[in-house]
Amino acid sequence: MLRLILSDLRAKAAWCYADDSSRAVLKALLTDGTPVMLWYRLMQWARRHRLTPLELLCNKIIVLGCGCVIGRGAEFGPALVIVHSLGIVINGRLRAGSHVTIEHQVTIGSERGESPTIGDDVYIGAGAKILAPVGSHCRIGANAVVVDAVPDNLTAVGVPARIVQKTPARFDGIPSRR
Repeated sequence: MLRLILSDLRAKAAWCYADDSSRAVLKALLTDGTPVMLWYRLMQWARRHRLTPLELLCNKIIVLGCGCVIGRGAEFGPALVIVHSLGIVINGRLRAGSHVTIEHQVTIGSERGESPTIGDDVYIGAGAKILAPVGSHCRIGANAVVVDAVPDNLTAVGVPARIVQKTPARFDGIPSRR
């Protein structure tokens, strides 16, 4: 669990400060969105160890203290970054890879009982709604509504989301800041 937390904090430091040094990690620990990342990892650990009361407690702290909902069964790989936690809703059956970055007001739901999957190195912009699978090395634009699968290495924007460009081969989860 500590390795996952450290990978999350380093990724958050890299996102916020373009630096993953100890000092940047300490600063990232004090930023918005970090508490939900820590409570989520504790909830995930409690679930794996069948500590249901602790899992339920973490889930309620995430909802009441962090202003978002993460279903108890949701699984994220290492280097999860939640930039701002307010308004995030994540389905409990989600399976996501590593280096996933989520902005505020994002919903990752399900449609007809099918929960989407999310690959590695994915950036999800503020207000996006994900109802279909998203491949690896993808960017989902702000307020996009993903109702059809987004293949690897693509950027999707709009309502409903449409592909607008191929994502650079070395996408690092950080959108360009042009």
